[in-house]
Parts: sequence; C-alpha cells; structure tokens
Amino acid sequence: MTNLKKIYHYERVTDTIASSGQPTPDQFQDIKDAGYQAVVNLALPDSDNAIANEGSLVTALEMSYFHIPVKFDDPTPEDLKTFSGLMDALAEHKVWVHCVVNARVSAFLYVYLHQIKGLPASACRTQLLERWEPQMDEVWQRFISTAAEQT
Repeated sequence: MTNLKKIYHYERVTDTIASSGQPTPDQFQDIKDAGYQAVVNLALPDSDNAIANEGSLVTALEMSYFHIPVKFDDPTPEDLKTFSGLMDALAEHKVWVHCVVNARVSAFLYVYLHQIKGLPASACRTQLLERWEPQMDEVWQRFISTAAEQT
C-alpha cells in the first residue's frame, strides 16, 4: 500500500475506489498489486504526461481499461452519465480512476458517490476536492451542483 502513496495525488475514496493524477507506467503494476481490477482514465489523450499506450499497459497487467476523455473546460452531463454507467457496471470490482492531477476525477466521484449513489458528502469529498473548491471556476461549480440532475 505504501507504493500507492507515491502516485501523484493518490486518494483512497472507498474500500473499492481509489483516485489519482496520472500514474507512471511502472505505477500501474503497484495498482495491480494492490488488487485493483480496472482503471478508468478521464484525461484527454493529449493531456500533460499522458501515456500513449496506457490501455495496452493496463490490459497487459490483466486489468480492464476504460477511457472517457473529459474536456477540463467542458465536462458534460453526458460524460457523467457514461462515467456513472461504467462505475455501476464495475460495482463489484476494485476500480482506480485517474486524470491528470485528480481534479476532474474528484469532482466526478463526488457527484457520482454523493448525489447519485447517496453516500454522505463527507465520505465522498477528497482532500484534493476540498483544496480545489475555493478557487474552482464556474464550469466546475456548475458541474458539481447540476450535473446529476441532468443525467
């Protein structure tokens, strides 16, 4: 578990969901070794530190890989609907969700776990989300407050 803490902005969100910024290629082995069975990537393919062959790396480690490219300046209710459906389908698995720095993932997980699944807000708020919220722009404030209603 200590190796996971070296992954950029790693946060254990629930017993079966963790989130982070972009892992390095070698860190996917640590994710696998920690028992995660699926990786969900919300970053764009051309994001900072994106790994061109990430899907191949992850599947070679016998984990499932899903890529939902979410524009940081334009997250949509459709993105959330796709994400929510995928997370529901993976409910029986340990899932690692990442983007570039774990900002968009923190927002998506908060909306999914709190507003859609009904978990207490305190259980869904990552440390990164708490640090980000005071300077969050209108796009993300609106996403957090209305996206679940639009799915």
